[in-house]
Amino acid sequence: MFATYARKKRNMFTFLAMLLAFAVFVAGCGSQQTVSEKGGEETKKEEATRTVKHAMGETKVPEHPQKVVILTNEGTEALLALGVKPVGAVKSWTGTDEPFYKHIAKDMEGVTVVGDEHQPNLEKIAALKPDLILGNKMRQEKIYQQLSAIAPTVFSEELRGAWKDNFKLYAEALNKKAEGDKLLADWDKRIADFKQKAGDKLSTKVSVVRFMTGKTRIYYKDTFSGIILNEIGFARPAAQDKDEFADEVTKERIPEMDGDILFYFTYETGDGQASQAEKEWTNDPLWKNLSVVKKGQAHKVDDVIWNTAGGIKAANLMLDDLEKYFLKQ
Repeated sequence: MFATYARKKRNMFTFLAMLLAFAVFVAGCGSQQTVSEKGGEETKKEEATRTVKHAMGETKVPEHPQKVVILTNEGTEALLALGVKPVGAVKSWTGTDEPFYKHIAKDMEGVTVVGDEHQPNLEKIAALKPDLILGNKMRQEKIYQQLSAIAPTVFSEELRGAWKDNFKLYAEALNKKAEGDKLLADWDKRIADFKQKAGDKLSTKVSVVRFMTGKTRIYYKDTFSGIILNEIGFARPAAQDKDEFADEVTKERIPEMDGDILFYFTYETGDGQASQAEKEWTNDPLWKNLSVVKKGQAHKVDDVIWNTAGGIKAANLMLDDLEKYFLKQ
């Protein structure tokens, strides 16, 4: 009877020991899980960021952003040149159903269109869950706070001719300053080579004109093409030698378009009206009487490359055009 009692007691101790061991094991798992979860939270809280100064102030951005939304066309070119494919981008000013310019279309396959520069679609942007948004104060200042509520947002100051300044800002925001500096150094070398080869041709007075639906403009020096022409060192006709954007002109001012060489481009939206305006102006007696036209030095070039795209890729393509007209004749 005593043996039976002792055996039952041993069994009870064994059971209690196993139960205690199991409890310790479970507690240990729970403790590990808690540590792991806390570690994850701490890692998330301690995720590395950098502070970027921009047109709207200062913003902390991820050290290495992975999902970028870009809200300008020149910014799109900057990202692609830096090896970054955005998850979302505003559509190009193509005037057609095609969302992106031909010279970047292949690289932009699969990218979500999030409206246009004037009206970005906040819902689409939010749905992409970006970790960085790049935009422009001139275009999107009114929605900066809404964008910032979605993700860290960095704005360049303006558009027009300041593509290099904007490019530097985008490169900094993407933590790709070294890559950006290399691309700009390559650009500077191209400009230096062009100047050296062009020599006396830099005294050529270059006129720039744009045809649009319902308006025609003479483009001055604070434009995309104007900045590049000025950087190379080309002269401009006296009437166009202004550090301003452009002037909308009537046909009576066609004589102001004269120069040693004239480049004109047309922004066609798809309805044919801009092309019709181009035809009317270039058939006007005042146009035909321009000395540059009489000499056969009025050349039509691509509006996207010379004006509308406004980024580093377009800048290099415009330089290709200028090399064709000035260095390969």
